[in-house]
Amino acid sequence: MSFEHLDSPQLKRFQRKVTLLSAGGTFLDGFDLTVIAVAMPLILDHWEFGPGMQGLITSSAVIGSFIGAIWLGNLTDKYGRKAMYVVDLLAFVVFATLTAFALAPWQLALFRFLLGIGIGADYPISATLVSEFSATQSRGRHSTSLGAMWFVGAVVAYLVGILLVPLGENAWRYMLLTGAIFALIVFFFRVTLPESPRWLTARGREKEAEEIMLKITGQKVKIQPNMKPKQKISSLFTKGLFRRTFFVCGFWFCYAVAYYGISMYTPTILKPFTHGSQMMVYIGSGTVSLLGLIGAIIGMNLVERIGRRPLIITSFTGLSIALIILALHPSPTMAFLVILFSFAVLFANMGGGILNFVYPTELFPTGIRASASGLATAVSRIGSIMGILVFPNLVVAWGNSKALWFFAAAGLLGLLISAILAPETKGKNLELINQEFDEKNAEAGGKNGNLA
Repeated sequence: MSFEHLDSPQLKRFQRKVTLLSAGGTFLDGFDLTVIAVAMPLILDHWEFGPGMQGLITSSAVIGSFIGAIWLGNLTDKYGRKAMYVVDLLAFVVFATLTAFALAPWQLALFRFLLGIGIGADYPISATLVSEFSATQSRGRHSTSLGAMWFVGAVVAYLVGILLVPLGENAWRYMLLTGAIFALIVFFFRVTLPESPRWLTARGREKEAEEIMLKITGQKVKIQPNMKPKQKISSLFTKGLFRRTFFVCGFWFCYAVAYYGISMYTPTILKPFTHGSQMMVYIGSGTVSLLGLIGAIIGMNLVERIGRRPLIITSFTGLSIALIILALHPSPTMAFLVILFSFAVLFANMGGGILNFVYPTELFPTGIRASASGLATAVSRIGSIMGILVFPNLVVAWGNSKALWFFAAAGLLGLLISAILAPETKGKNLELINQEFDEKNAEAGGKNGNLA
């Protein structure tokens, strides 16, 4: 079977549409996961509850995304990219709306958890669809743009906070409701996209795949039946694929520990330095998010030039250096914190924060591609939860600067994993990547070399 027709320059417009609508989902992910940090100071003014409930509300969407990623990622391989692509947006609309009308803290935590299921599902669904429709030479750029849009969503969350905070005690409700409005817009456009012909072929539906290829390329394409055995999610842990599985889960976990810990608590860390000005907290935190977005844009423009491996190693190196410097300064100024946090997230997002949309979809066969991406996403959510829940306790026990060693250690571990395991996939189509893997596996005498 061959999908070289997807490399045709005439498909650039269609591929940009797929990428844009998929990026709409990651924009919502970034917005909804960040807006709770923006809204939390106002929620604390509205309701009285302790740090335990605060941590639960802050982390509930991340916990939900753990379930959504591994559960719906697997369903995406079973029932198709398009079906799940539309369903998860409905979750955004419904549950983002309900969070805005929550009547008690426990309701807010519950609705955020359910919203998180949709957030987690969107990672493997969007990344897989973009990867399977993109041309080989631009696949990295298209996939990393999903990561960049996550950070656009994070920046917009702060801008929405700045614009809405003057509206008074219900401003936090309007912030949360804004996410539902964005989701509704994306939903109406997403329903127009076709199913992935690569997925259809992997499921033995070659005629449907040929019809879609004709529709989007204008050319008749003969697709040979897929004779390879179907894989299950358990294939990710076989001898042949475990190294790849460990790599994508490992580097994403380390990135998530550091990034989410920093981003979720930047407003809290900066607040003592602002003399009670909530606007200054938003401006400082928004500056950090903006530098994170710039880092993602830099990485997006470098991924097809210097390759995936150099980019991810550089990313974790810069992140680790910034966090070590922060940890070594027990009495920083606000300017020092903003600059070093910005430096940290710039480097983090330049590689780890965007290649998490690339590597999991490039390194695995079509039949388990979304499952692999979903598993990696789920493992990263464990890292996110650790970053969110462990850090406050470390601050209480050790203080801010010493607690930052926790994030620095995560950055160094990510660097070690990337230096040892990160492969280079630039310029190779998806079938070739797995064909080369099969050949190496066969040469080594592996018994799991029939994956494609």
